[in-house]
Amino acid sequence: MFMATMAVLAVTLGWLGWRLLQQDEQLETQRRADRREVSADIAVAGIEKRISSVEQDLASMLASKKPGATAPLAEGAVIVELRPDAVQAWPSGRLVYYPELPQPPLASDGMFSKADGLEFRQRDFAAAIAELRGPTTSDDMNLRGQALARIARIYLKSNQPQQALEAYGRLASLGATSVGGMPAALAGNIGALAVYERKNDRAGLEQTALALNQELQSGRWAITAATYEYVRSQISRWIKEPVHDADGRLGLAEAIDRFWHDHRSELGEANGRRSGATSSGPVLLIWRSSERATTIFASGASYLDARWLAPSGLHVGLIDPSGRKVAGDTAERGTGTAVRMSSVTGLPWTVQVFDVVNAADGQAIRARRLLFITGLGVLLVVIVAGAWFVGRSVTRELAVARLQADFVSAVSHEFRTPLTTLCQLSELLERGRVTSDEDKQKYYEFLRSESDRLRRLVDNLLNFGRLQAGRVEFHFEAVDPSALVHESASEFTRAQRTDKHLLVVEATPTPGPVQADRDALRLALWNLFENAVKYSPGHDTVRIDVTTDGPHVDIAVKDYGIGIPLAEQRQIFDKFARGSAAREHNISGTGIGLATAREIVRAHGGDLTVESEPGQGTTFRMRLPLEKPV
Repeated sequence: MFMATMAVLAVTLGWLGWRLLQQDEQLETQRRADRREVSADIAVAGIEKRISSVEQDLASMLASKKPGATAPLAEGAVIVELRPDAVQAWPSGRLVYYPELPQPPLASDGMFSKADGLEFRQRDFAAAIAELRGPTTSDDMNLRGQALARIARIYLKSNQPQQALEAYGRLASLGATSVGGMPAALAGNIGALAVYERKNDRAGLEQTALALNQELQSGRWAITAATYEYVRSQISRWIKEPVHDADGRLGLAEAIDRFWHDHRSELGEANGRRSGATSSGPVLLIWRSSERATTIFASGASYLDARWLAPSGLHVGLIDPSGRKVAGDTAERGTGTAVRMSSVTGLPWTVQVFDVVNAADGQAIRARRLLFITGLGVLLVVIVAGAWFVGRSVTRELAVARLQADFVSAVSHEFRTPLTTLCQLSELLERGRVTSDEDKQKYYEFLRSESDRLRRLVDNLLNFGRLQAGRVEFHFEAVDPSALVHESASEFTRAQRTDKHLLVVEATPTPGPVQADRDALRLALWNLFENAVKYSPGHDTVRIDVTTDGPHVDIAVKDYGIGIPLAEQRQIFDKFARGSAAREHNISGTGIGLATAREIVRAHGGDLTVESEPGQGTTFRMRLPLEKPV
């Protein structure tokens, strides 16, 4: 019952620990979910705050008499102001092309045709030279550029490539001068491509195409989408993958141009925000309109990541209405997510906040759980160990209780036999039923013998009790061990009053006496003699050998009886312990004789050991230290 109770306790504790771990995991999951929800609210509030700040800046630009961005923008974003007569962007160079204004282009005689990008006006060479040699004021730069374009075309038609290259070079040096609605820097390089193509100069073609592509992507030139696409098509004939929109400028230009074509009829009464897809990725647009102009803030994913999401320290993802990622992180499989729909927040995207456990958090969680499991394991070990020790103690106490019960029964039996004899003989003598003097003498001898037996039983019990309590006072003196063995054997033989057993003593002279209490040592020998006689019922000889082993004397009491099993040899010196042979052969005894003998021998500085095999007899060896010579 005790072990069952301990098992139930251990199982219950283990189950409670498992439940606590589950609850801790559930609480941790709930805490993470709460953190995600709070983080989602913080992220939405932060994005809304940044959008509102942009909207305020756009409104301030509309109200200002000197339009322009209030603060410099990081890479990946641009502010554009659209007016009926002009388009302006801040910072400059962020757009590779601009929306086309509704009014006619500034140059009415463009130089590019659908066939080869150049329109050759049928004028003679002299007229072109005269035009080139005309005034050089800024108002006439357009005419100068047109003249250079015609001269270069004439050289090319006349098969004079070197002169054509020089003319196109002079044309490219005019920079932003409009030639047929295109900056002269681009027109000159396109003309150079035609010259190198006529010359079949591959190196020149690639070098000029790379330079033209760099100029096109620099954002320095105010060109339209159609012009940009035309120039890019010319470049793509000679170099692969001419467009690398790493900084998102093409996406910004595409978004602004698309917005202008879709909403220019609504400007003046529309304000808003949206996220749109472009060939270079998603772009955020925020606009404010007035009757005078419209200001637009455009930013790509890189700007949103670096300026809006990264500073928050949260793992946020922005998803457009079509389900594509706009900016931020992407949730991994099994990662918890908090979602804020755009229809609820009013933002252009759906906001997702992910639960990403960093190394420090994961290590803290593992450390906490390891500590809990370790404590629970230690507690279980303590319970199991305590149960084992308590169970062992209880088992030993129960065993001692059984031995005490057996002892009481054995002592009662040992006392009853001589007492019965004493009572019967005394009654016969008292009633005068024994008339013969010879019979009376025998009865008196029986009375004395049983009285001595009873006295020895009482003495053994008293001596054992005193030994256990540590109240025995030994009186040590020099004792000849051989003489004491002879004397004790003779007394034991006379006291037994039987010839069934013969005690044979073989004693060698000892080099000196032992310090011993004569009576106590005699009692120990008697107990060994009595034990040898009782456990050798079928053999009549008990051998006693006294030998010297260095500074010790050995007294070996050997019988040829039933022997002692190996498993019982460690227990026979315990109090009240009796071997299985005593029960099988119904041998009387109290179980304290060997325990008393061992206590006496150890009190003399020696030891008592046993050597036995079942059926081969038993040898008890008493080893005592010899007295050291002075």
